[in-house]
Amino acid sequence: MLNRLFQWLVDTVFSLGYPGIVTLMAVESSVLPLPSELVMPPAGYLAAKGQMNAWLAIAAGTLGSVLGALVNYALAVFVGEPVLRRYGKYVLLSERSLDRTEAFFRRHGEISTFIGRLLPVIRHLISIPAGMSRMALKRFIGFTALGAGIWCGILTYLGWLIGRHGERVEEVIGPYVHHTLVEYVLPGAALLVVVYVLWRRGQRSLET
Repeated sequence: MLNRLFQWLVDTVFSLGYPGIVTLMAVESSVLPLPSELVMPPAGYLAAKGQMNAWLAIAAGTLGSVLGALVNYALAVFVGEPVLRRYGKYVLLSERSLDRTEAFFRRHGEISTFIGRLLPVIRHLISIPAGMSRMALKRFIGFTALGAGIWCGILTYLGWLIGRHGERVEEVIGPYVHHTLVEYVLPGAALLVVVYVLWRRGQRSLET
């Protein structure tokens, strides 16, 4: 059952190509709930089979994520919070999710548009409080693209592992994950912590 579903997703992504990835990830990044886990891993699988380029797939996913985030940003700017709270339920945008996202943005500031792209639920809603606060558009796009690029890269890499190793994926994924954690994820996380601390200090110095 799961194999048939995954194969259907792979066939769909292959038929839609890179423009399809842009479109689907734009939808995922807007208020409509389309999990990116259904888009990028099949693209990584196709890359492992030589039917797609992994870097182009990641670029397409990142572009789509930014476009979808800009839609949410624009809704927050031009439509406003009261309307989103009143009618958001019709697109599965609950007030509870919106409250959590706004609290996250207030707590972490503008860099939350980067951090939030790596977190479930918050990922596709963080653009709304950014729009409400009139965050500078260039910084918003930059932070969003960076976070979305990392997320798309992770999902594409997982799909590539499945395509490369097939049924042996459970046997080989452990060493791959360990290698990735030690050489990339942990140093990257440490760097992000440093950047975040410096960012917060800079924000506080501007406020005083």
